[in-house]
Amino acid sequence: MYILFKWLINALVLLGIAYLVPGIEVKSFYTALILALLLGLVNVFLRPLLIVLTLPLNILTLGLFTFFINAFLFWLLSTVVKGFDVANFWAAFLGALLITLVSWLLNQLIRDNNPHG
Repeated sequence: MYILFKWLINALVLLGIAYLVPGIEVKSFYTALILALLLGLVNVFLRPLLIVLTLPLNILTLGLFTFFINAFLFWLLSTVVKGFDVANFWAAFLGALLITLVSWLLNQLIRDNNPHG
């Protein structure tokens, strides 16, 4: 149930990001659902690999390069998901930053309100 709730919230957040950030467009709620699903899969499988491959650069920048990896993955999904468009890198950077912050906040809220752990 938690995964479905988080998926739905992330899709709604992606729609909100498209509304707030110029240069990001999400055509429909269905597109946002597909995007949220693929974003989760990319973050589980591709993001750790990219972080390991860029570890020296990540260490040199004290972890700040991770933001650029997130932006790249956000932009990459715009090339895969029909109905999701990102105009430029900075729009992708801001969109990735916002989805990361909201996901972190959501995880904190759920963790703090969960009596089982």
